[in-house]
Amino acid sequence: MKLIISTLLVGLLAMPSLQAAEKPKDLDALLKQVKRESILEQQQNKKREAEFVAARDGQAKLLAQANTQLAEQERRTTLLNLAFQAQETELAEKETLLQEKSGSLGELFGTVRQMANDSRSVLESSMTSAQKPDRGEFLTTLAERKQQPTIKELRDFWLLIQEEMTESGKITQFTVPVITAEGVVEDQQVTRIGVFTAFSEGNFLRYLPETGSLVELGRQPVERLRQLVTDFEGAGADSGLMPVVVDPTRGAILALLVQAPDLKERIQQGGWIGYIILGLGAIGLLVALLRFISLTVVGRGVSAQQKNTEVSLKNPLGRILSVYSETGSQDVETLSLKLDEAILREIPKIERGIVTLAIIAAITPMLGLLGTVSGMIETFQSITLFGTGDPKLMSGGISQALVTTELGLAVAIPIMLIHSAISSKSNRLVQILDEESSALVAQNAEKHGTTEQ
Repeated sequence: MKLIISTLLVGLLAMPSLQAAEKPKDLDALLKQVKRESILEQQQNKKREAEFVAARDGQAKLLAQANTQLAEQERRTTLLNLAFQAQETELAEKETLLQEKSGSLGELFGTVRQMANDSRSVLESSMTSAQKPDRGEFLTTLAERKQQPTIKELRDFWLLIQEEMTESGKITQFTVPVITAEGVVEDQQVTRIGVFTAFSEGNFLRYLPETGSLVELGRQPVERLRQLVTDFEGAGADSGLMPVVVDPTRGAILALLVQAPDLKERIQQGGWIGYIILGLGAIGLLVALLRFISLTVVGRGVSAQQKNTEVSLKNPLGRILSVYSETGSQDVETLSLKLDEAILREIPKIERGIVTLAIIAAITPMLGLLGTVSGMIETFQSITLFGTGDPKLMSGGISQALVTTELGLAVAIPIMLIHSAISSKSNRLVQILDEESSALVAQNAEKHGTTEQ
């Protein structure tokens, strides 16, 4: 009996439904309840078994479907692999054909990129870019892009080059902002001669590729060239052929002409030695001018005295004749000595300044040589300090060396010619005095000879 009760208790503990139900009042009720719950449990188990069986049959069906799909996919994979291999073979053949076909085409595109890069620098520095800006962007894109250019881009590149060639043969007038020499930006009408020269309002212009603008030259060429462009600008369309300034080097020659130093700058390059040479030259010219005027006046006085019998003390010949008049008839030797004395008094006045001119003519080349030596010393010092990499560092000493030599010769040669002319003029006057004094001595000797007879 205890065993049966224990078994029932264990069964009740194992069944949750029995635990939740009401507790039986006696053993019969407990037995009925256990039987009822057992029947319900069996029904639930059968239902679960049926569900399991149905699920198993569904899984088998799904497995069959999956196997079918797997077989289909394997068959498709096999077909795709065959198609992939066939297309890979065809692709390899087409790539080989593409490489063969694009070999010469790649060289062509490389040439196009190189020409675009070269043309970009030409167009950016061309004066036509002032009238037609932003042309370099397209060439930059064409030169730096990795992809092959299209047919349209090749056509646009060709048209751009053709446009530059066409503009290089035109005379065009257009209005653009111009930077004046004072740094002011003004809208001016610019005349462009091809791609060579541009000018506005009589002033030559140069193109700045960095800013894409035209700027007046800091120092304009000579007035003769500026007058040509002024006349060209003022002429109408029906004026016919007219002369104009064209720089075929696109501004290089014009820049050299502008950068060439003028007379003032060249003198400044000579330094203090150059100023000394010029000072001596000015003194020599002043002395020469004074002596030329003085000798001219003396020469006219002597010529007038030769034609006049009346003695004048305002000229050397008159003063010499006055010595003869004051002395009177004397022996030849005494008269000759007195006349020589009078001539010796006049010679320093006549030859005054000639020695000064000779000294200046001799000193100025020596000063030029001194400037040459000084300039070469400065040049060698620059070479010692900075080497020969930058010629501009040596240009100062070389300029001084050459300019001082040039100034020395430029002063000495005319001074020597002037010295020779003035010396000849003074010698002619002294010769006239000697001839007149000799004539007086001969006349006196003839008079004494006649008296003695």
